[in-house]
Amino acid sequence: MLVHEIINNGREEDLAIVDEGRHTTYAQMKQGIKKYRNRLWELGIRQGDRVGIFSRNSAEFIYAYMAAASLGAINVPINFQLSPRETAYILQNAGVKHLLTYEPLTFDEPLNVTQHDIATFGDKICPDAPDLPADFSENNPCVIIYTSGTTGNPKGAILSHKNLVCNTQQCEVFKCHRKCRVLCVLPMYHCFEWTCAVLNTFYRGASAHVVRVFKPKEMIDMVREQEVTDIIAVPSIFKLVTGLAKPEDFKTVRFFMSGGTTLPDKIVDEFKAKFGAPIAEGYGLSEASPAVFLTTHGEERQGSCGKLLANEEVRLVDEDGKDVAQGEVGEVLVRGGNVMLGYWDNPQATKEALDAEGWLHTGDVGKVDADGYYYIVNRIKEMIISMGENIYPREVEEVVYKFDGIKDAAVIGVDDKLRGQVGACFFEIQDGATVDTRELKKFLQKNLALYKIPREFHQLKEIPRTSTGKISKRKILEDYLARKGL
Repeated sequence: MLVHEIINNGREEDLAIVDEGRHTTYAQMKQGIKKYRNRLWELGIRQGDRVGIFSRNSAEFIYAYMAAASLGAINVPINFQLSPRETAYILQNAGVKHLLTYEPLTFDEPLNVTQHDIATFGDKICPDAPDLPADFSENNPCVIIYTSGTTGNPKGAILSHKNLVCNTQQCEVFKCHRKCRVLCVLPMYHCFEWTCAVLNTFYRGASAHVVRVFKPKEMIDMVREQEVTDIIAVPSIFKLVTGLAKPEDFKTVRFFMSGGTTLPDKIVDEFKAKFGAPIAEGYGLSEASPAVFLTTHGEERQGSCGKLLANEEVRLVDEDGKDVAQGEVGEVLVRGGNVMLGYWDNPQATKEALDAEGWLHTGDVGKVDADGYYYIVNRIKEMIISMGENIYPREVEEVVYKFDGIKDAAVIGVDDKLRGQVGACFFEIQDGATVDTRELKKFLQKNLALYKIPREFHQLKEIPRTSTGKISKRKILEDYLARKGL
């Protein structure tokens, strides 16, 4: 099965999408996709071409994605929170010539990219595009998901049709069925949302209830009024709605699922106390389409991100690459039909992530109990996860270093009650220089997505270093916590 064929599982007359009052059946969705497909073909989009999508959640996002996939083209969904500089890099790196966007974008330098209004893209009547060749393989690329890079620039994880369909099928543990109404509140450019809340919904013949802009009270009203049955979100959303929603608001919801980052026990306890329902947890990463572990509906175990999925292999290994015993911690390695093909135009990064035997090295540390439930304990990498978004400190630091007067800088994740984590920037200035943190923040806002901007800025007389001369983030964090009295 190919990704765009997933929608064939829905009955023509059944509801597929609810988007700002618009009710779209499966038959109507197919017609919408066909219009977008024909338009893309008229523009010259062919197999292997990259098509950019820069948009908030909408029915049109789905049409555009499925249309490109049905032509054998490769989707490049872009985080709409990114700055023009960051967006331009992705467009250039992926070789995108056509971008479907919900708002016109301006860039500092001219790009060889034609922008199209995604909302009206299918309005033009075009001749029917031909069918895909019969020999088109499920192993062909379907999408490039850009993840924040550890060395400054993001990397594009290439996912095939097989990767996405395999992971969608693995979501059977949610027990979603034709009568389910699934809330689509996380951004569709996010791999977790796209696979678990969009593709899985259509694969089961259910309906997707689209949230374009997350506003807690409006989301709660939507859940109640549309009698939503499945909510897939991140911990910060569950924390917010716990304080605002009433038990009767969620009376139709049968399944709550959290991903994106570790789910704190306090959030679960408060949620269960108020709504009398557990929150299932999952774990994954874009390179795995993204789910690696998921919790079966009705078998939730607090603190665990679930069990190994069907048709997937997982190892927990020590620093020498040897398997650890049950209950001991080790790096999570995964192999299976959901694991990416590699990174776009980046053979070195691909080699570092995928070993010769096909194991994806996640960089996360976990353990498994006697019942086969997995727990994520820590990250090997320094990545910060804030409101479900991944932030790599090195990427932020490289921009900080470009600001006049900065000698050394370190960005470190610190705890935040609402967001889970936020970045804190610690910097040392050059002799004789002065740095206005307000101007530094403005500079970062021009060059980075807002969610990547550190929430705190601390000028240090001298950045601590290790005996080998490396910046000691551990010492910086220890001193920071000591000053906070933590």
